Amino acid sequence: MLDITKLSRQFPEISQHLQQEASASQQRLDQALTLLRESCRQQPTLENKQQQWRDRAIFNAAVPLEPLDTCKEIPVPPYAHSVFGTDGSQISPSHHEIAYCYLINIGRVMLHYGQSLHPVLDSVPEVFYKREDLYESRKWGIATEEWLGYRRTVSEIQALSDMACRWVNPPGAHTESNLALVDGSLIYWFLENLPTPARDRLLPPIFEAWEKLETAKIPLMSYLSANRHTEAVRFLRYAACPYDVPDCQSYCNNNQTNQLPCQVCDPLRDTTLWQSLLSPGQRSAVWRSAAPILELYLEQCSIHFCYLHVGSEIARVEFPGWLAQDEALLEQALGILLAQVYKGYGYPVALAESHNQAVVTSSDRARFFALLEREMIKAGLPNVGVSYKESHKRGSIA
Repeated sequence: MLDITKLSRQFPEISQHLQQEASASQQRLDQALTLLRESCRQQPTLENKQQQWRDRAIFNAAVPLEPLDTCKEIPVPPYAHSVFGTDGSQISPSHHEIAYCYLINIGRVMLHYGQSLHPVLDSVPEVFYKREDLYESRKWGIATEEWLGYRRTVSEIQALSDMACRWVNPPGAHTESNLALVDGSLIYWFLENLPTPARDRLLPPIFEAWEKLETAKIPLMSYLSANRHTEAVRFLRYAACPYDVPDCQSYCNNNQTNQLPCQVCDPLRDTTLWQSLLSPGQRSAVWRSAAPILELYLEQCSIHFCYLHVGSEIARVEFPGWLAQDEALLEQALGILLAQVYKGYGYPVALAESHNQAVVTSSDRARFFALLEREMIKAGLPNVGVSYKESHKRGSIA
């Protein structure tokens, strides 16, 4: 039980700390705005420095593909369009349950606007119980619970691609504008620490799903709310560098201080900077991410992003390189996305509904294991039941 009386004694100190952080953040923002104005004046020079000295830098900055101070109005979406969204949830494996298995539930949503069509809202559950599903990842040093999350990511994008492509195929069957949406980043950071065999099990099906969407001309976008990225702000470090060339390895690699000369506005978030630049309904410049993990991606799958002022916040929107190359399709997709946020009162309605379809409640979990227990008893399996630890936890007298 949480003792609120004891906890409340810490609140004044927390409040004071947050006040100090807010003041420091404002100072960093002022410095970043000054650097941004300077960077706009010499953007081609800074881009050349980034290109030439990237291998000597000790930080990774995104590459701007438009003027840094771009603030572009998002167009009104087409009257008739369709939006597809998926999200996932799971029941994690536990040795204390009646059976060691796990479940992935993918929520699917298809919403049609201006077409007099019924929406599709459902979920697709799948149980994993075979030995290869439960223990294969352990030969790579990956826990089953961790591997479950990775497989869920793959299942989400596969379900999204299958649903969207079935709707638009054969080509010409549905000529209305479309958008495929996922929640979270398209940069799969978890791949960095995985061995090559594990990556080879995850990336190919993801890229195959992306390729199907590209072939069908269905824009793929991910929506990141309250994100903490700083890779666009890090580009300003080239303008803040006090040396003739940004050779970090030579000049700053042995720096013993806590802060390098170019870190005048770190750790300012990208969203904080663009909050002061964008008006509702506007987007920032398009950037290409330079995250090292993207070296594993196919060239047409390189991740691009922009920041979108949706009214309630600054959201980061990511999309693959093939969509960034089609400006008209990109702007149309952003218009549909912004409309989704407005319809969802601050969050894309397709993603909110797909989450609601995917979520597995405690009662769902109880029913799942009750059905599984019944089938195990019917099959004549002995000693069907949870562990003593789990049994006592459920029947606690506290």
